[in-house]
Amino acid sequence: MAIRKKSTKSPPVLSHEFVLQNHADIVSCVAMIFLLGLMFEITAKASIIFVTLQYNVTLPATEEQATESASLYYYGIKDLATVFFYMLVAIIIHAIIQEYVLDKINRRMHFSKTKHSKFNESGQLSAFYLFACVWGTFILISENYIADPTILWRAYPHNLMTFQMKFFYISQLAYWLHAFPELYFQKTKKEDIPRQLVYIGLYLFHIAGAYLLKNLISNRILLLRFQVFDLWHLSCRFSLWAVLFVLGRLLTLILSVLTVGFGLARAENQKLDFSTGNFNVLAVRIAVLASICITQAFMMWKFINFQLRRWREHSAFQAPAVKKKPTVTKGRSSRKGTENGVNGTLTSNVADSPRNRKEKSS
Repeated sequence: MAIRKKSTKSPPVLSHEFVLQNHADIVSCVAMIFLLGLMFEITAKASIIFVTLQYNVTLPATEEQATESASLYYYGIKDLATVFFYMLVAIIIHAIIQEYVLDKINRRMHFSKTKHSKFNESGQLSAFYLFACVWGTFILISENYIADPTILWRAYPHNLMTFQMKFFYISQLAYWLHAFPELYFQKTKKEDIPRQLVYIGLYLFHIAGAYLLKNLISNRILLLRFQVFDLWHLSCRFSLWAVLFVLGRLLTLILSVLTVGFGLARAENQKLDFSTGNFNVLAVRIAVLASICITQAFMMWKFINFQLRRWREHSAFQAPAVKKKPTVTKGRSSRKGTENGVNGTLTSNVADSPRNRKEKSS
């Protein structure tokens, strides 16, 4: 009887695109469950908490303001459910951009594995920064923060927010929270994970802190950061980005000191009151300024180290190579010397060889 050999085939390896698409499909199904819950009366109350913004307050119209009533929002614990739902939406959008835009470019350009991961990261961040820049600029213009910057400290505490202002914060928190599972979906290298965890944590810390402390200065700071980093990811002109990076850090410090150090310090109400959301006390102001200054100093330190490393690599690449003197091999010359004599002359032994004597006699 013939003995059947056991097959030694290795199990099929799932491709990166299949794994990413599989997770995107699962997340899409979870998001659809919340949307379908709005269609039924039993589950509508629970689904509304995840899909729509909570804590709505309708202010009656006044003669000085618009003739229509205004709908404003404040924050609460239910915002965590809304952030979770839009985190799922961010994962779905991330997968769509990756599959229909970035993967097609990668197939045409034939990038290496290192350039492939860097291109994916820059592509995703470019799309987000560009969208956030346009949205943040529109909020600053519509809310009159550019024409009258004193609103940042005159109207503090900002207990009530407009729909687009609160949705902006919810979207920011949802996007940076979605970056954690994307580290697994994108198969990020172990050496790149600490770097990404640092800037993801810094974004979440400052955005959540500004949202809870009701300090809308973060909107301007985020807008400055998004404009600078969007230019970095979209442009190849590194020197222009370097100049704008330093100017962005400088403007961030000036705006922070002007608002927190001078504007809020001169406000009349400087008492800690959790019920009204007033955190305008000296300890909180020092903590906010210290957090912003330490973050900007850390970013400048990383930027300077990156510039120095890039300068060293550039100088080492342009350094002229030292030419080596050609080494003379004496093997063949010595062998020829032994055959033909010294320096090409026939020696007496060669001249008196039997072959030469035979030629002479003939």
